[in-house]
Amino acid sequence: MRGPPVRVNFQSGSATWNQMTANSYVAFSDSYAPRDNPRQTRSCCAIPKGESTLLYKHRSQSEGFTHSNLNKHKVMAVAQRRLQVMNPSFLSLAVVLSLLLGISSAKVFFEERFEDGWESRWVKSDWKKDENMAGEWNFTSGKWNGDPNDKGIQTSEDYRFYAISAEYPEFSNKDKTLVFQFSVKHEQKLDCGGGYMKLLSGEVDQKKFGGDTPYSIMFGPDICGYSTKKVHAILTYNGTNHLIKKEVPCETDQLTHVYTFILRPDATYSILIDNVEKQTGSLYSDWDLLPPKKIKDPEAKKPEDWDDKEYIPDPEDKKPEGYDDIPKEIPDSDAKKPEDWDDEEDGEWTAPTIPNPEYKGPWKPKKIKNPNYKGKWKAPMIDNPDFKDDPDLYVFPNLKYVGIELWQVKSGTLFDNVLISDDPEYAKKLAEETWGKQKDGEKAAFDEAEKKREEEESKNDPVDSDAEDGDDDSDDAEGDDADDDTKSESKEDTADDHAHDEL
Repeated sequence: MRGPPVRVNFQSGSATWNQMTANSYVAFSDSYAPRDNPRQTRSCCAIPKGESTLLYKHRSQSEGFTHSNLNKHKVMAVAQRRLQVMNPSFLSLAVVLSLLLGISSAKVFFEERFEDGWESRWVKSDWKKDENMAGEWNFTSGKWNGDPNDKGIQTSEDYRFYAISAEYPEFSNKDKTLVFQFSVKHEQKLDCGGGYMKLLSGEVDQKKFGGDTPYSIMFGPDICGYSTKKVHAILTYNGTNHLIKKEVPCETDQLTHVYTFILRPDATYSILIDNVEKQTGSLYSDWDLLPPKKIKDPEAKKPEDWDDKEYIPDPEDKKPEGYDDIPKEIPDSDAKKPEDWDDEEDGEWTAPTIPNPEYKGPWKPKKIKNPNYKGKWKAPMIDNPDFKDDPDLYVFPNLKYVGIELWQVKSGTLFDNVLISDDPEYAKKLAEETWGKQKDGEKAAFDEAEKKREEEESKNDPVDSDAEDGDDDSDDAEGDDADDDTKSESKEDTADDHAHDEL
């Protein structure tokens, strides 16, 4: 039997409440996704329970739901059918109101977990194919993992370029928080290569996507030798790519890590690794997107009476009597005339001199604090006439593609769980549900793989007699190694050139 409809109105944080009891059946104008298939969104409505999740009983079935597309500032909830709430005690007005008001209007613009069918959403570029330098992608969970069924895409060929992209409905992040997140694992113990991704705007020929394709944001880890081990955060503004000025070290092990870039409407940002904030700040200070607001006055000059000497000679200090009579050197009292010294032939012997420990150098009065010291003079700061503020500094008006474009000396980098959203909390939960649940199992699998590798290496170690090869063989080997080194250096130079061109 249907009960009377219950209406809950929220507007600008205020609420009116018509009587609601433990047996009320309420439906909200919202959407939900079942836990067993979070990508399948259905139209429904329910009362949220803790962190936007509801457990409810309907037609003798229990399901869990996560909310999306719920306007925080204006919500209309209208009862459409009876739903028996499993835990009536949580239906107090205060609890329900607080939960509803805490829900954010999350929007997922793109999410890719690389399940079956992923190739229909991604386009492999033909870039570098004509030069036979385009690498192939493998669909795999990797050599060690926390879940063999959770796969991603992995670079598979050494000394190759990689380019692949996916399209999503075009959007602008104006007045929104932009969250860009993905996981990456360098199984190959990376020496030189990128692990970053790009967001692109406008129209892009995905089959030609490559190193010269303009991008809006480039974000993620980059490793090359000992000098480069950092997280790139490059923003394009007025056609110029700007690198972040702060150093953000990246992870360098062979395990999966989650990289998150958050850009907010107040022009602040955060960079997270494994859900831990590693850097935060402002677009104004941490990138050179705009000229500085203030500059030193180029017309200013130090006043003639400006005293910038912090210490001065003590006018009361006097030179001690006899100070100038102290010799710089004195005869060495320990020296003795050599036994074979002949005064007639060698002249009169005199002891050699040594530095006089009493000699203190030319006398100088001691220093005292200058009572007239005004500090180091600095030109005053003035408004920069070239500075023009841009309230949309953080805005990328037509984001439409996400891509991976990189060069790798050693292949084996695996990408997974790509997310573009406006909700940092959703990104955090996604990381917890994927990387967070699998990291311990992955670490155990890695440790086991390392143990087996070390055992195999110990078995294959050459015996002493094998090490005693002929000189000719040794020379030949050295020659081959030299050739290999030359090839390797040449290819690594290519990597360095590509890395610089990228920026």
